[in-house]
Amino acid sequence: MGIHWITSKTAKYYAKREKILGNGISLLVTASEKLDKLDREVMKKLGDLASSLLYHSPGYAGKLIPIIAKLFWKLADVKERRFRFVELDEVERLIEDVKKEIEKI
Repeated sequence: MGIHWITSKTAKYYAKREKILGNGISLLVTASEKLDKLDREVMKKLGDLASSLLYHSPGYAGKLIPIIAKLFWKLADVKERRFRFVELDEVERLIEDVKKEIEKI
């Protein structure tokens, strides 16, 4: 145990990615517990959020992300959307925007 200093660019990116990925997945869990209260627009945004996490998700999480995105889009009754690379800063903003909407519910 102790203090770990994150100094290299790679380590900083990794720490940032893990934080944002964790926040995004936590938000998807929270949303899944409120499905009956969410409107179509929020569910569409949740699908978009999940799709934006794809390129930053390693391992099994990365394999589940497209499934989650497709489920939210289906619940929103929208056509499946394109998966595209989204920079981490933009993903973080998307998480905060959707989080505010879900907290209102």
